[in-house]
Amino acid sequence: MLADYHVHTYYSDDCQCPMEDMIQAALRIGLDEIAFTEHVDYGVITVQNCDYDAYLEELARMRHTYHGQLTIRAGIEFGVQPHTAEQFEQAFAAYPFDFVILSNHQTDDEEYWRGNFQVGKTQDEIHRAYYTTTLETMRRYKNYSVLGHIDMIKRYDQFGEYSDDNIMDLIDAILQQAIADGKGIEVNTSCFKYGLPDLTPSRRILRRYRELGGEILTMGSDAHETRYLADHFQQTRDMLRILGFRWLCTFEKMQPQFHVL
Repeated sequence: MLADYHVHTYYSDDCQCPMEDMIQAALRIGLDEIAFTEHVDYGVITVQNCDYDAYLEELARMRHTYHGQLTIRAGIEFGVQPHTAEQFEQAFAAYPFDFVILSNHQTDDEEYWRGNFQVGKTQDEIHRAYYTTTLETMRRYKNYSVLGHIDMIKRYDQFGEYSDDNIMDLIDAILQQAIADGKGIEVNTSCFKYGLPDLTPSRRILRRYRELGGEILTMGSDAHETRYLADHFQQTRDMLRILGFRWLCTFEKMQPQFHVL
């Protein structure tokens, strides 16, 4: 099973790629399954969120057109904050998603990629605030499948590398919460595009997830362009086997399906 479970199209505010272009690329590289995961981030007025109706209408057309060639899942990437959880509950109840990524893109309505949140904070304060927000959100919002790019804050840390050992108390709490809730985590291969020194999340975090009994794992490229679809998937699969993982998951109607890694 070769499946990319984190893919964006022009229904996400930071992507211009048509859905059908991603589907054609998936067919060219031999994917069995793809999950589109368009952005929704309430709390930031400058963000143009996914048009759920238009997105799901086109996805239904693509399923009909490519039936028998590619399995297409209706996913979404919810950038939830503790104070926006109720808005996401309403959206989840209104639409038939197969798969939901729970991501942390901002704290106190400040997006990390813009750099405003980091101003005036020490490196430790930045990381602790990021993981604390993630944990608080998980305690308030439960309708998701996997945690997205758990240590994404590393992309936007102007101080440079930061050891996971400095923050493992919060990471442990996050992983334990996910496992207790029957949720999983994703391996996000955009780490290669961003030139990061490790996987996302890091091998230290992945290893700890296994030690704690975590089994639900998806792999996604976070592609916003066709050239990054399923980027470095074989290399990542090899690394996951070394770390002791046995399965990768796909999802249908929010239920995980396990496939031999």
